[in-house]
Formats: sequence, C-alpha cells, structure tokens
Amino acid sequence: MTRIYAWLLLLPALVLLAAFTHWPAVSTVIDSFFSAPKGARKAVWVGLDNYRGMVEDPVFWKAVVNNLWFAGATIPLSIGLALAMALWVNERIAGRTFLRMAYFTPTVLPMIAVANIWLFFYTPQYGLLEQFTSLLGLPPHNWLGDQRTALACITVVAIWKEAGFFMIFYLAALQTLNPSLREAAAIEGASRWYFFRRVQWPLLMPTTLFVLVNAVINGFRMVDHVFILTRGGPDNASVLLLYHLYEVGFKFWDTAYASAITVVLVGVLASVSLFQVFVLDKRVHYK
Repeated sequence: MTRIYAWLLLLPALVLLAAFTHWPAVSTVIDSFFSAPKGARKAVWVGLDNYRGMVEDPVFWKAVVNNLWFAGATIPLSIGLALAMALWVNERIAGRTFLRMAYFTPTVLPMIAVANIWLFFYTPQYGLLEQFTSLLGLPPHNWLGDQRTALACITVVAIWKEAGFFMIFYLAALQTLNPSLREAAAIEGASRWYFFRRVQWPLLMPTTLFVLVNAVINGFRMVDHVFILTRGGPDNASVLLLYHLYEVGFKFWDTAYASAITVVLVGVLASVSLFQVFVLDKRVHYK
C-alpha cells in the first residue's frame, strides 16, 4: 500500500515529464525521418534525406562555425569574470552588498530587455558606444551591421549577462570554505595568488564543473539576443545554431529539417554534458 501511495504522489510529475519532455523528444526524432507536411500534402518517409540536406547546407555550417566561436569566447570569459567578481565581493570591502547586487542585476533582467538595452549602445551615429568613440576621434562604425564585429557584439552581451549568474555559485562556494584555511595560509606567509592557486581553486572545482555544464548549454542555446540585435546578419555573419533552427522551423516552415537539426544539436549537447559529468567529475573533487 505504501508503494502504491508513493507512485500516486509521483504520478502528476511523471505525466508532466512524459508529456512535455520525453514525448516531444521522441516525436522530434521521428519527424526528422519524414518530410514536412504542407497543406493537404501529408508527411512521407524520407529516411536520412533531412540529414543529408543538413550536411549540404552552407548556412548550417556557417552557424556551426559561428557558434563554436561564440561558445569558445563566452564560456571561458564568463566563467573567469564570474570567479574574479566572486573573489572580490567575498572580501570585506566597502559597498560589498551594492557590488553584489550590481553584478547580479543583468541576470534578473529579461533577455529581450537586455538585448534592447545593448541595441541602444550599438546604434550607429547616436548610440552610447558611438558617443564614446567619437570623443576619441574615431570614425563612426555600424557595429551590428559589420560582418567583422556583429558576432563579437553579441558575444559581449552574452558574457555581460551570464557572468553575474555564475558569480552567485562561486560566491556561495567561497562562503562554505573553512576560514581557518586562510588564517593558516597567512601564518605561513602565503601570498593571495598562492592561496588561491593551491587552496581555493582546487576546492572550487566541483562548482566549476557545475558552472561549466551550464555555460556550455547556454553557449549553444542563444537565440533571443540574435533575434533582437542582428537577425543573424549581415550575410549570416552572426547566425547561431538555435537561431538557424528557429528560422528553418518557424520562418520557412520546414519542420522536418528543423527536427533533424534539433536531434543533432541535442545529441551533441547531451554527449558533452555526459562527458563533463561522468568523466571530469572524477577529476574535480579535491581529496
């Protein structure tokens, strides 16, 4: 009777999990092997045609390259900045509460609002960045309309928003460390850098793994900022995988091809996350 009662308590959560997570995932895999239904024409089995089309799609590979550059910049920079901010606000400094609030504020702002704020910064002629560069005597520049700078501008916005979120985890981990460790290091004459490198950093490795998993996922699910700032332009210079997926599925209504891209994207992210959790997890715990 107790076992039945336990399963009944779990039933609502299991139904929601199956209906909104497991079944959509299975349905997406199935749809990737069919053509996209259009009007009165029903979906038909096409096998691996959607995956072949993906391999031959130059926009898809452009999005892959852009996303690798984007993730390669946002992941280490946002984690490094978050750690530096956490170490700073963990010290006894004036205005520590205000600094913590200021660093965390970008995290609680809606992503669309953040993108619109930075859109004003990057606006040609009268944007805040243009105002600053004009004071230095530099010529005006269309930051979001230039293929050389569009992706970098989106990367800066992502780092600015994510660093404060990751800082909270590092700050919480720092506050759980035993204060006697710092006292012992001070008695031994260890410098702050030596104490961080030999004591704090090894003890923060489990938190770093958790943050790293989230940073990798965030690096490949960016769509809001791209939609507001550049729409993937100019000439696909800032298109990312999830935005390309959005365009294929909701702009061109090729849901079958979009399903194939989703399967590949989820498969890669799942593989990376499993590697981080099951392989790196054995190396991060300080003994």
